[in-house]
Amino acid sequence: PKALIAIEGEEWIVKFPSSMDPLDIGKQEYLIALAAKSCGIDMPEVRLLPSKRSEGYFGVKRFDRASGPAGAQRKVHMISAGALLEASHRAPGLDYHTLMRLTIKLTDSFADVERLYRLMCFNVRVGNRDDHAKNFSFLYDEERGAWRLSSAYDLTSNPGMNGEHATTVNGKGRGVQADDLVAVGTKAGLSNARARAVLEEVWEATAFLRLRR
Repeated sequence: PKALIAIEGEEWIVKFPSSMDPLDIGKQEYLIALAAKSCGIDMPEVRLLPSKRSEGYFGVKRFDRASGPAGAQRKVHMISAGALLEASHRAPGLDYHTLMRLTIKLTDSFADVERLYRLMCFNVRVGNRDDHAKNFSFLYDEERGAWRLSSAYDLTSNPGMNGEHATTVNGKGRGVQADDLVAVGTKAGLSNARARAVLEEVWEATAFLRLRR
């Protein structure tokens, strides 16, 4: 369950526990978001909002909004990988290598490819197997007339369907190893040394989390 609210004149999304979630799901997602930021993943501003029923509700500022005239919020055009590739988010059918190819084709930015590689490593590290095609998006920069990879979102520790990643890593839905991650990175154009360095940064930045694998 989610609600759209205004905080200090800006649009935020606040998430609440479903009947299937533990009461501390808000705090869990907040800590995962902080871990993502600490390892260099582009994240929107997040907050843990007070609650009388749990340790807090997870709030995230909308990254598909920008300030317009007189401070008014305007929409930024956004499209998901699912829409671009006509890939379903309800069943696995996408691989990170395909996402890497889509990213370089659409953005013409190798920096965005490396950002996506870092996010892939993070999803594997925290056990986020709900990494389906709608959870990767691109924003249109009107000033530059170009697309860019959006901020990361919906980062949770999720067992996924049948315990597998919705987006496979080097062809694997489960049992992903460091060499699989590096293989995807090098296919996308990262050097072996750079791919391993990013992987180590992500592992170190998430060491404090109690990970559900």
